[in-house]
Amino acid sequence: MSLSVVPTPGSNAERSRAYNRSLVLGHVRGAGASGRAEIARASGLSTQAVSNIIGELVAEGWLFEAGKRSEGRGLPAVQYALAPAAGTAIGVEVRPDALLVALTDLDGSSLATERHSLTRADPDTVAALIAQARDRALAQSGVDPARLLGAGVVMPGPFGATGLTGAASDLPGWAQMDARALFAEALDLPVIIENDANAAAMAERISGVAQGLHTYAYLYFGTGLGLGVVTRGELMRGAHGNAGEIGHIPVAHATGPVPLEQIVSRFALRARTGADSVDALQALHANADPNLMGWLDDAAPALANAVQIVENLFDPETVIIGGAMPEALLDALVARVVLAPASVANRPDRVQPRLMRGTCGRMTATFGAAALVINQAFTPRMASPA
Repeated sequence: MSLSVVPTPGSNAERSRAYNRSLVLGHVRGAGASGRAEIARASGLSTQAVSNIIGELVAEGWLFEAGKRSEGRGLPAVQYALAPAAGTAIGVEVRPDALLVALTDLDGSSLATERHSLTRADPDTVAALIAQARDRALAQSGVDPARLLGAGVVMPGPFGATGLTGAASDLPGWAQMDARALFAEALDLPVIIENDANAAAMAERISGVAQGLHTYAYLYFGTGLGLGVVTRGELMRGAHGNAGEIGHIPVAHATGPVPLEQIVSRFALRARTGADSVDALQALHANADPNLMGWLDDAAPALANAVQIVENLFDPETVIIGGAMPEALLDALVARVVLAPASVANRPDRVQPRLMRGTCGRMTATFGAAALVINQAFTPRMASPA
């Protein structure tokens, strides 16, 4: 579902107006602050058109005057900047055993967060919990519901009924569900549905270690293990939104080839240690729990194999790992991984490490879900006629 800053009516003129508003807002957001002439040059719009749009956006609270800057001869130009409180977005991450919800402003700053353990993750239960969490977040933050742009909901793949249906990381009962329609009705909002690893990958690009990178891969620890691939700044989604199901590739193990996420994942770690939360894993790692250390020893070579595959398939600038894991444990895993020299990534002119830990934390996919909504609001799209 497409999301624009304002509802897009049916006429060509009004669709063009919505497109141009997003064009101006997107430029100001990227520049930090900008004047009318600069916006006109960057957008290709006339200065008069930009002035009219800025007038509307200032009146509606999207932009504010942020001082003046000298631009050669003549009077200093008024600079306009984005008002972070002008819009908000809900980010939701659905896991088989947990529901995470975040409300953010236009800068991606957190206004409210919630986490719920799930004993049932069926569609009706999850939709009702998300609606309740939305209401609590708005009440807690004091945000005007009219400023809520939409909701991003991220889930583990695969989407739809596939040959991988039935894996331990699946959401039972969701294979044939139209999740977008379900959540849009429950929340009465525009909704974006995305793979959790893809959302996490974009969160790292906005505010994490992937800032300034254009082509990279992100291995995400949710319940299973997912992969988000960003190529030239765009997510690689595949034909049905299921690109990146790396947790199901076979890797060598003492018992024979097994799916990667049977060794490298949260549920594999839980089976090994009994720990079912990030805090519990953190305590085990701090005390050098022998079961956790054994998992590290098994997971490192399997992860090295996966990284080599990702490198040779996608030629990324780096591979990032992160998600619902203690940072110290991820650092220990990275330190144990011995990467094979037989990789296109093994080159003398490297700038980034081949494997690195992300910095967006355990709710990276949740905040990434909200970022998807905000990014779409600032991306000009010419809607098709009604």
